[in-house]
Parts: sequence; C-alpha cells; structure tokens
Amino acid sequence: MKKIKRTVSFAVILAAVSLMLVARQAGNSHVVAFSPDPTEPLTEWEQNPPAAQNPHIAELEKKIAGQENKPAEEVFKNIQIFKGMPAGRVLRVMAGAFGPALGVDCSHCHTVGEWEKDDKEPKQTARKMWIMMPKVNNLLKETIGKGMVNCTTCHRGQVKPALNLPK
Repeated sequence: MKKIKRTVSFAVILAAVSLMLVARQAGNSHVVAFSPDPTEPLTEWEQNPPAAQNPHIAELEKKIAGQENKPAEEVFKNIQIFKGMPAGRVLRVMAGAFGPALGVDCSHCHTVGEWEKDDKEPKQTARKMWIMMPKVNNLLKETIGKGMVNCTTCHRGQVKPALNLPK
C-alpha cells in the first residue's frame, strides 16, 4: 500500500511539475498566487485581483461591510474549509482564484443567494481539491525542494483539468 501511495504521489508531483514547465516554455509563467494559510497576509494579487468585479462578490462585500476581518465562520454560514480566514479574504479567493482558475462564475459551485447550500457537486469537489493542494505542495517541497501548485496549475481556466499538453 505504501508503494502505491508513493507511486501516486510521485505521479501527481510529476504532472504538476510538467504542467509548470510546459507553461513556462509556452511563455505563460504566470501562476495565480494566493495562500491557503489564513494567518498569512494578503498577497498583492489577492488585494487587487485582475478579474473584472463580480456583481455577486460586490453584493456580498456590501453585506459584510465592517466584518471583513472577522473569521469567515463568524460572518458566513456553512464555512468548512476557510475557518479562521478573514471573511473579506474568502471573497477575494473566490473571485480572484477559483473563478478565473476554472473559468467559472459563482453559480458553478454555489446556489446564488443561498451561498451556504451544499447542493452542487462542484462545491464538494472544490473543498476536496483545496485539501489536496497543500499535500501536493508539501510533497513537491519534500521531493524536489521547491515548487507550488494551485487550481490554475492544472485547470488553466477550464472546469476540467488539462489532460493533454498544448501543441
């Protein structure tokens, strides 16, 4: 069983590194940078995401005004993954990372207006992938000493991860 886990871990690392190298060779070395660690300060990209202002995010920002720095679970209902992360940062991660990385809007994972609902499979998948991401990053660090993956590394703006290399 350990050998299988190591083989799978190595395959994931190899795929992630390959995608980063392909992107760099294609002249697209930009990787969306955000930190899953709620204690780290906002990155410049999180503070000023390049995506156009999302009307759902704008509405939620108004709704939580004055509570942006409170832990997300004190401001929003049904927070599972982002516990401890400031509420305002959660909105930035959603608008500036998840959306562009998968090429989707809020309604892909959420029932608009009923954000706490768990009725969409993509929301469950995103939670699982968020948990997987630091594991892959730790494996990269342990194996080759550097590297980072995030949603963009594999998804490249598409709902389904890229499985074929660009020609």
